Amino acid sequence: MMASTLVGAQDDPYLWLEEVMGEKAIAWVKEQNANSQKEIEARAEFGPIRDKVLEVVNSRERIPGVQKRGNWYYNFWQDRNNVRGVWRRTTMEEYKKTQPKWETVLDLDQLAKDEKDNWVWRGSNCLYPEYDKCMISLSRGGADAVVIREWDMATKSFVKDGFQLKEAKGSVDWIDANTLFVQTDFGPGSQTKSGYARIVKMWKRATLIDVATTVYEGTEADISVSGSQVEQKGYSTRQFIRRGVTFFTSETYLHEAGKLTKIDIPADATFSYWRDWMSVRLKSVWTVGGTTYKQGSLIAIPFEKFLKGDRKFDVLFEGGDRKSLAGFTATKNFLILNELDNVKNKLYELSYRDGKWHRRAIVMPGLGTVSASAIDPDDSDDYFVTMTDYLTPSTLFLAKGGTDNREKLKSLPAFFDASPYKVEQFEATSKDGEKIPYYVIMKKDAKLDGKNPTLLYGYGGFEISQLPSYSGSIGNGWLAQGGVYVVANIRGGGEFGPRWHQAGLKENRQRVFDDFIAVAENLIKQKITSPKHLAISGGSNGGLLVGAVMTQRPELFKAVICSVPLLDMKRYHKLLAGASWVAEYGNPDDPKEWEFISKYSPYQNVKAGVKMPRVLFITSTRDDRVHPGHARKMMARMKEQGHDVLYYENIEGGHAASANNAQLAYRTAFQWAFLLGELK
Repeated sequence: MMASTLVGAQDDPYLWLEEVMGEKAIAWVKEQNANSQKEIEARAEFGPIRDKVLEVVNSRERIPGVQKRGNWYYNFWQDRNNVRGVWRRTTMEEYKKTQPKWETVLDLDQLAKDEKDNWVWRGSNCLYPEYDKCMISLSRGGADAVVIREWDMATKSFVKDGFQLKEAKGSVDWIDANTLFVQTDFGPGSQTKSGYARIVKMWKRATLIDVATTVYEGTEADISVSGSQVEQKGYSTRQFIRRGVTFFTSETYLHEAGKLTKIDIPADATFSYWRDWMSVRLKSVWTVGGTTYKQGSLIAIPFEKFLKGDRKFDVLFEGGDRKSLAGFTATKNFLILNELDNVKNKLYELSYRDGKWHRRAIVMPGLGTVSASAIDPDDSDDYFVTMTDYLTPSTLFLAKGGTDNREKLKSLPAFFDASPYKVEQFEATSKDGEKIPYYVIMKKDAKLDGKNPTLLYGYGGFEISQLPSYSGSIGNGWLAQGGVYVVANIRGGGEFGPRWHQAGLKENRQRVFDDFIAVAENLIKQKITSPKHLAISGGSNGGLLVGAVMTQRPELFKAVICSVPLLDMKRYHKLLAGASWVAEYGNPDDPKEWEFISKYSPYQNVKAGVKMPRVLFITSTRDDRVHPGHARKMMARMKEQGHDVLYYENIEGGHAASANNAQLAYRTAFQWAFLLGELK
């Protein structure tokens, strides 16, 4: 295997595989990788694109996202000199400068060298309000499973004999300096069938975790459980236990004086607590207290009133047919709502005065993707605003509640010349008549002759919206090579709220595929492209999407990139985290549900004797969320059937299929070179 794909791996990255895969399996992966790499690396486009992408991802001109803790602003940063990355901090005064001075808190490259382990950063949880102690999560090779260790901010070192958790899919939250909520692998029977914790414990310092106090136990059939503490200066501190019953339903309990009180809201609603208020985000219609609240709404009530039985909620947001709530963030005195209107963001400011909520539209320049996040809800109404679109480099602003004033803090440089391109939004009509929006990014003078190399991207699941964003990789690796880039806002996603997602669940999954096919057909109808110049791409659930669509309509496409995919839907729920997704796809062990799953499951529906588009499968050995066996099996079956397929399995990377920037650049260039070779 080429060394460039394994930057950050051990000298022989296959050694550890022998324990879990065996010699034959390792040999198979090596052979498939070698064959595919030999072909793609020989293409003229590969090297220049890889170098350009590496320049983008390693650029020091990227916007460093920060999180305020006390007087410091923390950031995790990777570049060519910090392959695994550094956790660092600065002040706001410095952050505003073009070249801020950063203080290194933890150097992951040095840690990996010292401990001879391939650590990948997975975040930190620090003790409020001093933030002098942190629990740091580290992953081996990018897996979801993490090791969690206590860090002392004063000494900038791990605490000897401090809190430490072995590798598992788990998490912690601070209660006080000597106590944690812990959810992890406590031994046999302590995890759900999905591989997550089913027990929450309260762990005291200097005691064995085996004697930690059990606060709550879920069942093996649950998805996961967790405990958390919510604190804000001047308001009540509250502890909550969350039980994930399915991927989309849960129970929330108030934990107080050793007693658990269930929060009586719909199972599919999302509960939040802030400034002594509770809010409920509804995924279905809810009638309570004599009032009916619409699906997709955000409603709120003072928490103490709710605990005393009051059910008169204030409506903060009401969903519509083409309108949804993207999210919200609370500053000291304001609630900033982020709304989506036909896949375009708009911000609104809510303030509670004189016993009622007041709403004000925040004036924003342009129409792109906008995100907002509070900086310090304890003491400030400041919040960060990030704006971007497909052709405009992302820009970070410092905004202040109560005004439309914004101070520009940072902006990405233009990683490619956007002047030759345009962005247009179109609609395709799906099989059942639903209008499906999609974005097209292409040259202004592109000829509508059906010959444009076009990549259609989609996801369509888990209520995840696909919004416009700037990408130097897409600009340099695809648009600059003459490609057209298309993003489909198909059902299953969250662009139009819960109803858009629920329209593609379980027995309705075929609608998601029909939507994607409709967009492809509309691109062909408009002569933007044609089947011999059209490719599709998707990862994870999107890998299932392109896998299903290519088996149903192979004549529509010339090439397919299928990344970290679900493909064998007969066994997906038995592999790693698969059991957690039964609420999305259905249970294949149930004959009635297997009846509709079996009609689209790619592994069961791919056939010999059918001319298929050329497929590139991408996965990671370290993916402990979607098992790499999906891609391996599908690739092997298609090869046996005589189809021409390529395969690349990165030994590291986890579900992201890349553990660092060098691996990301390699994989990205690999994909673009594959597409250019197939579509041009």
